[in-house]
Order: sequence, then structure tokens, then C-alpha cells
Amino acid sequence: MSAPARADLVRLRATAEDREARARAALDALTRDRVGEADDDEHDPEGVTLSSEWSRLHGLLDAAIADAEQSDAALIRWDAGAYGICIDCRRAIPAARLEARPFADRCVPCAERAGH
Repeated sequence: MSAPARADLVRLRATAEDREARARAALDALTRDRVGEADDDEHDPEGVTLSSEWSRLHGLLDAAIADAEQSDAALIRWDAGAYGICIDCRRAIPAARLEARPFADRCVPCAERAGH
């Protein structure tokens, strides 16, 4: 296993940005489609409720925004020469951890202590 390259982090950032745009578009469409309709669709037998879909889309949007922010932070660490170095103990983060969690900024022991 090997740690991701900077290009991998850039791709992850682009993917997060795309997911964010799609979630925003879906939320906009949901809002547009619901204008003028009754907001009480809790008993609609033909699909998910408005509140369920709204919550699902906001969850997707929040996750995409978080991934983009973590990508940005990882790229800043990369450019500063600090990517792959634990922000707490300053030891190298194992490549396997970075492969599994490319945005990791702590080694496992320090992440556990920090409650992450």
C-alpha cells in the first residue's frame, strides 16, 4: 500500500466539488418543484416524504462540503511539506492509514486520544 499522491488528493477534491454541486442542484430542484404545493406530504403513498428527501439531500451536501474542506486542508499540508505527519506527535502517519483516510491529519493513537 502507498499513500496517495497530490494528484489523488486533487481528484478527491474535484469529486467532492462535483457531489456538492449535484446535491445543491437537487435541493434547488426539490424547492422549485414544491413551490405552490402543500408542504404536508407525510402521508404520500407514492414516495418518500418531503422532509425525508430534504434531510437526505442536506446530509449529502454536508458530507460533500466536509470532504472538500478536508481535501483543501490535506492539500495545504501537502504543499507545506507536512502531509502524512501527525499534527499532534509529529510522527509519520502510516501509508496504509493515508490510503484508507487520505485526509488523515493524525496517526491512529493520536486520533483515538483526540476522539476522532
